[in-house]
Amino acid sequence: MKRIAVDLAKSVYQVAESVRSGQVVQRKRLNREAFRRYIQEQAEPVEWVMEACGTAHYWGRVAQSLGHQVSLLHPRYVRPYRRRNKTDRNDCDAMLEAARCKDIYPVPVKTHEQQLLQQLHGLRETWKKSRTQRINLLRGILREAGIEAPASGAAFIRAAHELVDRPELAPLSALLHIVLTEINLYEQCMAECEQHLKRWHADDDVVSKLDEISGIGVLTASALTAAVGKPERFANGRQLSAWLGMTPREFSSGDRRKLGHISRQGNVYVRTLFIHGSRAALLAAQRCQTRTPEKLTQLQRWAVETAARIGHNKAAVALANKLVRICWAVWCHERRFSGNWQSTKPA
Repeated sequence: MKRIAVDLAKSVYQVAESVRSGQVVQRKRLNREAFRRYIQEQAEPVEWVMEACGTAHYWGRVAQSLGHQVSLLHPRYVRPYRRRNKTDRNDCDAMLEAARCKDIYPVPVKTHEQQLLQQLHGLRETWKKSRTQRINLLRGILREAGIEAPASGAAFIRAAHELVDRPELAPLSALLHIVLTEINLYEQCMAECEQHLKRWHADDDVVSKLDEISGIGVLTASALTAAVGKPERFANGRQLSAWLGMTPREFSSGDRRKLGHISRQGNVYVRTLFIHGSRAALLAAQRCQTRTPEKLTQLQRWAVETAARIGHNKAAVALANKLVRICWAVWCHERRFSGNWQSTKPA
């Protein structure tokens, strides 16, 4: 099968055709419309090789709709195969070389719905960052004026309307109220995003099952399903955890083996949601141990004991790692979550 490597850009598309492995027979430099026609002109099925960038999934769906195969390669794995200078021509050659390596697994082409869902999460995250920027701006202004403000975000917003009207800030009062209005607008946008996600996944059986897991809500469940797509491409939960960067980074040589902090190589947003969710689950387990220890599940008991042994923050990350594996098991085996589940090794 003919293999074609494409270096995607906004308006210029570099193409390299290879019929035999390691040999480029033709190169082209096309604009957007010419590249679309070039895809449609391929009479036989072709393997298209592209880096997994912003527009790669769109062009991947276009090629798949015409019966072609698509391999999206992570740019990190293509980079070692690039020789000398970084040019569009050398990038295409590097992609062809990387595609020959069977140990490099391509990125699955995302569906249009998956990309829309990820963009919805991106909008919410952008509004959250803008809201945090405004809150920090007001905190800095109040601090420089010698005005004490509550540490909690919610309490600060409730008290901010009175604090910005203090005599010390009278010349800026009108402008500071505009900042408060922006904060309120961003909160409304974030709430609308969350309601949209709930309506979107109201009838989604997978998200409903993941939502039942301790520390996992609709936000984390929907982000995970959009990022992963098909969990069957991971052999077990540990592979999914490693893909998200939740497993320890290893420094080993010879007989010496050293495990460090988590690798943090993967989807930063989904990993952050899992760690935040595990913090909430750990706090809930600690409260349950204090008030009603007889109701502790085995998962909660393990989390509490781990926190007592290695500290709260490390235990939260360890619990997040375990939650990722639980999500994979619930998703793949189509079963409900149980905090007392005991897995058995196959005979």
